[in-house]
Amino acid sequence: MESKSKPFREIKPLKVGPKEFNSRLIVGTGKYETFEQNKQALETSGAEMITVAVRRIELDKSKDSILNFIDPEKYTLLPNTAGCYTVKEAVMTAKLAREAGLGDFIKIEVIGDEKTLFPDNEGTFEAAKILVEDGFHVMPYCGDDVVLAKKLEDIGCCAVMPLAAPIGSGLGIRNPYNIRLILEAVNVPVIVDAGVGTASDAAKAMELGVDGLLMNTAIACADDPLKMAEAMRLGVEAGRLAYEAGRIPKKLYASASSPIDGLIDI
Repeated sequence: MESKSKPFREIKPLKVGPKEFNSRLIVGTGKYETFEQNKQALETSGAEMITVAVRRIELDKSKDSILNFIDPEKYTLLPNTAGCYTVKEAVMTAKLAREAGLGDFIKIEVIGDEKTLFPDNEGTFEAAKILVEDGFHVMPYCGDDVVLAKKLEDIGCCAVMPLAAPIGSGLGIRNPYNIRLILEAVNVPVIVDAGVGTASDAAKAMELGVDGLLMNTAIACADDPLKMAEAMRLGVEAGRLAYEAGRIPKKLYASASSPIDGLIDI
């Protein structure tokens, strides 16, 4: 007889700005061997929002461009300002993305240090403020600074995106306590961006209660990107399910798995 086991429990959708997403994983489009491999990884990951580096991709779709491999009916594009070191560069790049038809979502990156690629938090705030006032749905890549995260929410950003670790480092969540403080302080989605290295990192981040994860290198540079895309999807789903289910409290001593009431006398 064919087994009809119950499907996985549904995860609550993620709402960012005006849109809802069933997947809480956002993936990138850099470092893949081919565009076709990139396309397959997007599909395997289950992601519904895809980020593209405006300054690093071919925006002309009549040429060889990753944009030709992303179905606009299936995915929401999240253009990003990777490679920008000033407020002016970031704002101009965001406007270029909108002019190119990539939509009104924008992930703001204003890099402050070339070696670590840590964000320039002051520049990020300034650029975000300008673009929010210009009607963008702004998702800023920022440090794990609770004060900055609150300020970004206050000016109208639709999410905050604190880093877990330096971009592409694969170090995992370096400061979970700051991430938890940010979760307590803001009401917009908290999407951890950068630093995740493998699926257990993704699950741990989601178990903290973050609303989503953005990653690229961990999938694109894995030995088998498609297997890692699947692993990340499962890691994010498992972590979110565990968060929504609620873990048991940790105890120092043992607690019997079976009730002791009604034990037979021996």
